[in-house]
Amino acid sequence: MFPILPHVQRNLTELGKQIKLARLRRNLSAALVAERAGISRSTLNAIEKGAHTVSLGAYAMALHALGGLDKDLLLVAKDERMEQTMRELQLPVRKRAPKRKRDEQHG
Repeated sequence: MFPILPHVQRNLTELGKQIKLARLRRNLSAALVAERAGISRSTLNAIEKGAHTVSLGAYAMALHALGGLDKDLLLVAKDERMEQTMRELQLPVRKRAPKRKRDEQHG
């Protein structure tokens, strides 16, 4: 097993809590979600605890079984991709034009 950084483990633990909360809010049993996700009940339990040894695919399948929440994985670095594309295209960032002095406006 590989070491994991403490802040990464905290994030996984929080993700697991959110997955469990989403399941409970939908009044779905762990057995049903595990079955829909194609994973074992023990794997779902590990996901809900934020285990770092569970594959990303299993996390994604659990999210999908909760109603398509796996699409949220696509939001990771979405803004960064846009910024990178703009840098690659060297598109200028829009800035406001300087305010004109009052005399120039009526001149």
